[in-house]
Amino acid sequence: MRRRSEAFLEESRRRRTVRAFSAEPVPLDVVENAIAAAGTAPSGANQQPWTFVLVTDPELKRRLREAAEGEERRSYEGRMSDEWLDALVPLGTDWHKPHLEDAPVVIVVFEQPYGLQPDGSKVKHYYVRESVGIAVGLLLASLNAAGLATLTHTPSPMGFLSTLLERPVNERADVVVPVGYPAAGATVPDLERKPLAEIMVRR
Repeated sequence: MRRRSEAFLEESRRRRTVRAFSAEPVPLDVVENAIAAAGTAPSGANQQPWTFVLVTDPELKRRLREAAEGEERRSYEGRMSDEWLDALVPLGTDWHKPHLEDAPVVIVVFEQPYGLQPDGSKVKHYYVRESVGIAVGLLLASLNAAGLATLTHTPSPMGFLSTLLERPVNERADVVVPVGYPAAGATVPDLERKPLAEIMVRR
């Protein structure tokens, strides 16, 4: 048990967010396994209020990037506070989002605030945001364990994703996850994670 927990910890510590992706294809069955693993997450009342849209079509990825960059540019040039922009400086981000087109796979995760019955009636879902957050965590851990790089991207606002990906009215986008291999020469910020003593309190 200790060996397994230590091995998973070390694997998790090696995970890094990648912003420069190679166009090299990845095994789609591996990505699908990761999505299936995400689908095992606990959820409020076991309602499983999530949809994972797997995007590989180059033209659709191009349109996704174009729409996301439009929203991101407006955010960086006026919507974000100076404090927010200052917090992003160490990460070196801006409104350019080439990863949305370069990565061979993009997973867009949608949450379902309510379900739809065959007759069109609504079924309220509970603890949606929490449930989807846990599922996304499992998704990232599974992809990392398989040797694939990821990025969590949350363009704001995200309404364009529902239109672009033709999602039903009961779904709203939660996060965009490009998946692939790091590009040759890709670098990541030299960030430190808080030690256990700073994130855990024992009582």
